[in-house]
Amino acid sequence: MAGDLWVFAYGSLIWHPGFDYEEKRLAALEGYRRSFCMTSVHYRGTPERPGLVLALDAEAGACCEGVAYRVDAARAAEVLAYLRERELVSYAYLEAFLTVSLAEGGAVEAVTYVTNRDHSQYRGDLDLPAQAEIIAHAVGPRGPNAEYLFNTLSGLDALGIEDRELTDLAGLVRARRQDGPRP
Repeated sequence: MAGDLWVFAYGSLIWHPGFDYEEKRLAALEGYRRSFCMTSVHYRGTPERPGLVLALDAEAGACCEGVAYRVDAARAAEVLAYLRERELVSYAYLEAFLTVSLAEGGAVEAVTYVTNRDHSQYRGDLDLPAQAEIIAHAVGPRGPNAEYLFNTLSGLDALGIEDRELTDLAGLVRARRQDGPRP
């Protein structure tokens, strides 16, 4: 890989990138929306009780705000290998190099991970109450599914990014968690 690597983050990479970077800038990706549309059986759920994680779901007219990280060319191959190991664990995501707009102006080609609608883990058919029911009760090797949602929302808040759907979803999850864990 020649040159610096740009990485577009829209979910857990915002609050836990797991790699060193030279620069972090607010960015937006047109034509995709952030959505809890992918089951998680490796990190925030189990095969017996899948959780849900965020993915970029293609949608005409949508725009997803997040951050773009610039990784020095000397570390680009190492970071790309790390991202592939982390994000392509079950190939429910597709790796894509897409143009993202930087908030201060300009655009860069950034690696990002978009949903594979043909994968068995894709669940774009779930409404917010159904998503909340899953997220409120799922737990995986990396912890409670709700923690993933709340950390993402906190990360977005720290950046000044409002995501009304995630805010509404968090309220539904909190209400369900007050009922206690389900068997």
